[in-house]
Amino acid sequence: MNDITIEELKERMEKGESLYIIDVREPHEYEEFNIGAKLIPLGSLPDEAAGMDELKNEEIILHCRSGARSGNAKLYLQELGFTKVRNLLGGMLAWRERYSS
Repeated sequence: MNDITIEELKERMEKGESLYIIDVREPHEYEEFNIGAKLIPLGSLPDEAAGMDELKNEEIILHCRSGARSGNAKLYLQELGFTKVRNLLGGMLAWRERYSS
């Protein structure tokens, strides 16, 4: 599945769509700034993924600071059989640059 742009994600959030978004950054990064995603640091993803079987065919949007860690998380989840994993292009750096005053 194709990755997602910050514009598409923001539009879908504003429409009130039910989205499953995972932030793979560290807790201190999340506390500094977040968009309300579920925090699962990249190092915790293997343990957490074991309990996410019901999401294997659901859209999952991953993000991190720049898109690198969430890109790795996307590959990992795909290897586990998750079929609709999307990476937020540019991550929170791009989001903040575009949407924060």
